[in-house]
Amino acid sequence: MQNIYWHRRAVLTAMAALAAQPTMAMDVHVVVHNDPFALGVASGDPAPDGFVLWTRLVGKGGSTLDRGAISVGFEVAHDSQFRRIVRKGEQVAHPAAGHSVHVELAGLDPDRRYWYRFYALGAVSPTGRTATAPLRADRFRLALTSCQHWELGWFSAYRDMIAADPDLIVQVGDYIYEQSYPDQPKVRAFGADDPRDLKGYRARHALYRTDPDLQEAHRLFPWLVTWDDHEVWNDYAGLANREGLAPHIFAARRAAAYQAYFEHMPIRPSLWRSLSTPRLYRGVDWGDLASLSMLDTRQYRSSPPCADPMLARNVRLDRCADRLRPDRSMLGTAQEFWVGQRLARETRPWTLLAQGVFFAPLALDASGDVMFSDQWDGYIAGRDRLLEHMAQPSVRNAVVLSGDVHSFWVNSLARAGSGHPIVGTEIVTSALAAQSPPPGRFGNVQDNNPHIRFSNVDRTGYVLINLDLEHMAAQFRAIDARSPQPKFDILAELHQDAGADIPTID
Repeated sequence: MQNIYWHRRAVLTAMAALAAQPTMAMDVHVVVHNDPFALGVASGDPAPDGFVLWTRLVGKGGSTLDRGAISVGFEVAHDSQFRRIVRKGEQVAHPAAGHSVHVELAGLDPDRRYWYRFYALGAVSPTGRTATAPLRADRFRLALTSCQHWELGWFSAYRDMIAADPDLIVQVGDYIYEQSYPDQPKVRAFGADDPRDLKGYRARHALYRTDPDLQEAHRLFPWLVTWDDHEVWNDYAGLANREGLAPHIFAARRAAAYQAYFEHMPIRPSLWRSLSTPRLYRGVDWGDLASLSMLDTRQYRSSPPCADPMLARNVRLDRCADRLRPDRSMLGTAQEFWVGQRLARETRPWTLLAQGVFFAPLALDASGDVMFSDQWDGYIAGRDRLLEHMAQPSVRNAVVLSGDVHSFWVNSLARAGSGHPIVGTEIVTSALAAQSPPPGRFGNVQDNNPHIRFSNVDRTGYVLINLDLEHMAAQFRAIDARSPQPKFDILAELHQDAGADIPTID
């Protein structure tokens, strides 16, 4: 109990720092000689009446500013020239929150494009562009992305994504990587050791935000984000971790990583201020066409099956009975209840659930009893409970959006055991920029997994998804992230009519 209390106290302290108001004199009239907006601007979590705007003030080379609280002005306009300003104000960038700024706006017009900018320290930020969600919609375009390793690939896939002009970019984890891979060829270097404290995680996020393609995608489109494991430490599960560190030790590292994540993401501050733990699960609905539930599959999950309670590594499980326990959960009690309530109240024709890890069963041999521990296969009871919610009459067309495995997949979803009906489709995006899985990692995929409709384990890229009232179409867009001037290939196209159980793959 003492370890759990310490963990809760560490997280409360970290989150309070992000919400704190300044208790010191503000640096109002100071002018700096570098660009304090070098990390760019971003927006996210769109609603029919608003969104959240983000920036972070930094020093030379993206370093943390050595200054007190700083007043930051902002403007939101109907036009890019700011002739028709609809909202303006000031917020305080506090050093305890890395001088990050989150402006949560409401009261704006639905289904409308807006432009925004920030002012501070005698400088003006780049002009950002974003949009509110519609009240009614007959189409929705989203880009699904995951897994971007700074050293292992260029982020030029965002150029293609920008050209596709999505309504929303959905990032389902591994936005940063905390570790280097010495055996992999590199296109650039982290230039620092693995982060373990707040200073290190801040620096890693700031490095990522200097990438021009990533920065431009944030500037032009609203994002919806969640974390997976590499934002903290590979394969962690709750407080279980790769080295089996005691909870009070790992909790400090996790709290630092969580704080740095919130400092750098366009996430509504109302999600994490005044809460006992930072919350990432939330809904973003696209008019009357689609609901989109973003889930957190790391913070609340049970410890990995058939392992020491504090040890978390992605390993092959062979006839592990522990994974069948009914109390095992990927989402935790509160999040399971929340998503169950959302699905029970569903009224839209398309129901999207975005989350970090491979959802469908993935048998690694013909017995069906060998699988990876880090995926939903290690949490079968939790998966079945979520599938039961997806099978409710209120849910007409369920689609799970996933990442993590550095490969493309399309899977049909049904509860464990024979005879259960298909209740949804899973679309898994490959890494945007990271290594592909080693040959043979997933075994004989098609023979061992008849519910898998498509897989490609050799290419990286992202998925572009279009929805309308009658149809879903998805393009699996591949790129060589190690090439500075890459060309895109469409590996496959998914088509699924509303009401159909099984998609077609061209």
